[in-house]
Amino acid sequence: MKSSHLPEIDTLSLKEQIAQMVVVRASGYLFDHEIKYPQWESPAAKLQHLISDLGVGGVILLGGSAAELALRSQQLQSWAKIPLLVAADIEEGVGQRFSSATWFPPPMAIGAVAQKNLDQALLYAEQMGAIIAQEALAVGINWILAPVVDVNNNPDNPVINIRAFGETPEIVSQLTAAFIKGAKNYPALTTAKHFPGHGDTAVDSHLELPLIPHTEERLAEIELAPFASAIATGVDAVMSAHLLIPAWDEHLPATLSHKILTEQLRHKLQFEGLIVTDALVMGAITSRYGAEETAVLAVEAGVDILLMPVDAETAIEAICDAVTSGRIPPERIRASVERIWQAKGKVFEEHRSTGAQEHRSTGAESQNSPCPLVPLSPCPQVPSSFYQIAQPASFETVDRILRDSTQAFGSLPLRQEKLINSRNLILVDDLLDCKYLSRQAPAVTIPQQLGYRTQLGDSRSNLPIIPSGEALQPTLLQIFIRGNPFRGSAGLTQVVEDWFKTLLTNGELQALVIYGSPYLKNQFLPFLPPEIPCISTFGQIPTAQAIALEILFANNPSTR
Repeated sequence: MKSSHLPEIDTLSLKEQIAQMVVVRASGYLFDHEIKYPQWESPAAKLQHLISDLGVGGVILLGGSAAELALRSQQLQSWAKIPLLVAADIEEGVGQRFSSATWFPPPMAIGAVAQKNLDQALLYAEQMGAIIAQEALAVGINWILAPVVDVNNNPDNPVINIRAFGETPEIVSQLTAAFIKGAKNYPALTTAKHFPGHGDTAVDSHLELPLIPHTEERLAEIELAPFASAIATGVDAVMSAHLLIPAWDEHLPATLSHKILTEQLRHKLQFEGLIVTDALVMGAITSRYGAEETAVLAVEAGVDILLMPVDAETAIEAICDAVTSGRIPPERIRASVERIWQAKGKVFEEHRSTGAQEHRSTGAESQNSPCPLVPLSPCPQVPSSFYQIAQPASFETVDRILRDSTQAFGSLPLRQEKLINSRNLILVDDLLDCKYLSRQAPAVTIPQQLGYRTQLGDSRSNLPIIPSGEALQPTLLQIFIRGNPFRGSAGLTQVVEDWFKTLLTNGELQALVIYGSPYLKNQFLPFLPPEIPCISTFGQIPTAQAIALEILFANNPSTR
């Protein structure tokens, strides 16, 4: 990218204008042989064609380290004639998707703090927004696809779950506003998702089309309130949800509905920023509509940005044809490009004009300041801006959120005489895709130091469950389960349920630690005898593991 100057819209052809409305998926890795999702992420030659020749307006990145991403984002911008929007799903921080950067606990951890101390939770949410925005800019991300503002009032929700701030519109609205307020200290775009609210579903829209059966009055009271709060706070974009909502549109999902995106979001809620689709490769859309018709319907509905269309070139051509045939008026395209220009102007021009200014405070004031961060450099470069990544003050905030939100039950700490000949049984969603667990993870090493034997399993495992009365051994059961897109379930897997019941029946369950969904704790606690300790933490990251086990083994020197 040679300059941040945006050309006059009238100098662009119709096809070039439409291309600016498309954001494609790209690997965060620099080299093609490292691509993890080839069905979605194009190799370098194809990606360069989409950016340089076709002129797509942006990319959404996944994978790689923060350091590599800083180079990758520069590479992608160098291919672009018009500056790119560079987006990422970093709801829990840059470190959630790109290793080495700060990884926060899920937003629901802050919601749990809010139930005890709302002011402290608001401070945490604001710090979280500020730190994510600063670290994003340091690695070249200028569009944060967060916060999640869904109200997760359905415990069986397989896709939102702990990604939400909470279960009530009041808490979600306030924490949403605080997050956006923190992020607004930096010229990065924020996104409220998933409109008009994905919290009360038991279906994963990555796989199928969920239906929200509620009345308009109920939608206004629960689902829409956090979006209204986000809009009032100045959120830059709103992401649509792939949901069918008969109260507003009996036929088309929200992403493709003019009644929902234009009449409700644009007109009634008076949102003037970018409307972006959720990924158009998701099953709720791809299984029902062809690639071409999906793109056209989305634009007709009022969408400004098409995120991850099945085929970018096909989508652009289909919209071009719809304009030339008269189905879509050219003014509809122009309006979207003007909003995109406004967003890009904020990202690039404000970054140039405000980046050199002193920004907030240093880490020394981190306890009271909403933004305990060092100043943002005028033009983030590698490696000069990299001091902004993973600062001690950021890790301190992560630690405080986890400590304030972790819950403990039963007889604590675990008595040392119970540790002899014990087993550390760790059950996760998927051992093949488990970034938070390694040989060095506290969930493994801390029990190991105390003499535990480690055993691992996941939903695919066929671990032998020993019948009652045969070679019993005390077992620390550690469970990692949370809502995960594309997996379709955030609840108990059969493996976890079988192990819990067997250990409890055999008298082998020594202690229980749950990382992730609090709804598992609610299912287990009624069956736990009061002498069996239970720790529940929203986080799954190593810091969460260390804190949980520190509480469990508080009197043992090996955990200090």
